Amino acid sequence: MRFINNKSGASMKKYIIPLIAVVLLSSCGNRGNGELTGVKNRPVYTAEDPYGMLHIPMGSYHMGTGDEDIPYAMNHQSKVVTVQAFYMDETEITNNEYRQFVEWVRDSLAHHFLGRQLDESENEHFLKHKKGDNEGDFIEPILINWKEKIDWENPDEDYQEALAPLFVNITDKRFYHYRQIELNTQILDYEYWWIDHRNFRGQIEDYDGIRDGMGGSYKEFDVEDSKTRFKGLYSNRPTGYNQGKGAFIRHEIVNIYPDTLAWIHDFTYSFNEPMTANYFWHPAYDHYPVVGVSWRQAKAFSHWRTQLRNSWLISQNEWMFENDFRLPNEAEWEWAARGSFAMSAFPWGGPYPRNANGCFLANYKPGRGNYIDDGGFHTLIVGHYAPNDFGLYDMAGNVAEWCEDAFEESAYNFAHDLNMQYSYSAIETDGIAKKRKVIRGGSWKDVGYYITNYARTYEYQDTGKSYIGFRNVQTFLGRQKGDNMNSASHVY
Repeated sequence: MRFINNKSGASMKKYIIPLIAVVLLSSCGNRGNGELTGVKNRPVYTAEDPYGMLHIPMGSYHMGTGDEDIPYAMNHQSKVVTVQAFYMDETEITNNEYRQFVEWVRDSLAHHFLGRQLDESENEHFLKHKKGDNEGDFIEPILINWKEKIDWENPDEDYQEALAPLFVNITDKRFYHYRQIELNTQILDYEYWWIDHRNFRGQIEDYDGIRDGMGGSYKEFDVEDSKTRFKGLYSNRPTGYNQGKGAFIRHEIVNIYPDTLAWIHDFTYSFNEPMTANYFWHPAYDHYPVVGVSWRQAKAFSHWRTQLRNSWLISQNEWMFENDFRLPNEAEWEWAARGSFAMSAFPWGGPYPRNANGCFLANYKPGRGNYIDDGGFHTLIVGHYAPNDFGLYDMAGNVAEWCEDAFEESAYNFAHDLNMQYSYSAIETDGIAKKRKVIRGGSWKDVGYYITNYARTYEYQDTGKSYIGFRNVQTFLGRQKGDNMNSASHVY
């Protein structure tokens, strides 16, 4: 009984193998009848226009096309580029919209001082970074318990003392002598983490953005990974195979209060003190474009706006699709400014800053300094002039606008023509030339050349000016099968 005839054993194998195959096939019978059907129960995605934004169709155009180069800078050579569809803010970000950001940071600090944070068991958003086999301590801060209201008028001394760091002490140490109008702007820091896919170092030596792990040298994608060598992948390039999100994480702490003194230090020997005191906080300027905001502050605002939206979606038990608000790249900005007039000098389609009746079409510096000739002394309320063909207001004049791109005179010569963007995330120890960021559109204090579609110049990323603002964009992720595809985005 312990021995089996070889012939009978072979016969048993002949029946067992087909039996296993039948079992395996039958087990898959309920999954699309053996056909390739994709993963079931995927969330439904519906393209929804973000509030205050307009859909800008994809297209291809001659970027930098213009008929004059007054400063002989030769930094806007003509180049054919193709731009993906995206959403863009209808107007520049206003004082009142940016104030929502400032007050959110103020309130979050108040909750922190009052000890109103969620404990570890309630916080579902810990972000841990794993480096090799050693678990790191990169953890996102404890979330705030926003359900608790802040009682700014609470007479309890301990309560008021906890809130005291938010305000400037002008008279004595008792809290009731300094109120919200004396906000301590120096502590309004917004701390956040972001995924920097482009400027990859291959290691995270610190979490404050300082690149000290490369011995002072820094290049894109300069890590060598033995895991990917000889496997058909670039051994010096991060891929989905050899890197997780942790390797791309960057940490930022930014004071987000606008530079209200910009109105004084931008112009020598001029009386602009009323603007310094009133422009950002006075209700009369609520719908004027925010100024005095640096490129880094604009980036922090974009991140906060993304988290604000995602937090709301989570609270509604809706699926959160990762689609960040961000600054436009230079190619997107110029495409949006041109509208359907691909070869025109100005967003309204004409070669002049006035219409046929002699009326000004933008807020800029006419002539040799007659600022009020166009109807405004400085900035004007957003949407004061007619929009371009895409429905966007103030793409020329009012305030210049930050772009994502680093400024490089020859960028048009080496940047790719598909969603062209030249980026560099400069840190404090970088040279001053690396901190230049592109601004577009011209402003209320610029001559007519700078409000053309193709004019480009720069300002430094840590500098706020009284003539620079910004607006956000969001990438258009496409539509589901069966949605109406007869939009302008599929014509170009």
